[in-house]
Amino acid sequence: MITEIAHIRITGQDEAFEAAVAEAVPLFLAADGCHGVRLVRSAEDPLLYRLLVEWETVEHHTVTFRSSDAYARWRELASPHFAEPPAVEHVRDVLPR
Repeated sequence: MITEIAHIRITGQDEAFEAAVAEAVPLFLAADGCHGVRLVRSAEDPLLYRLLVEWETVEHHTVTFRSSDAYARWRELASPHFAEPPAVEHVRDVLPR
């Protein structure tokens, strides 16, 4: 299992951004290889969020999802709120939960 972590800084319309992500959640959950999605907000910096998406493989995110209509819709919903392009990384658990 791979976790995508998207570091997202927004322009300041937090409620609108959170509503856009909520609308996009079903797009992620319907994607091949997606096992869950969460949005968390920094306690120290309220304009900074982390989108955490569980993928079966990195390719399910970088190839399958990114080439889909669902990805285009996600970007359409969320990108107007981005203060800068999100930084994205993929991590893997190394210790059991």
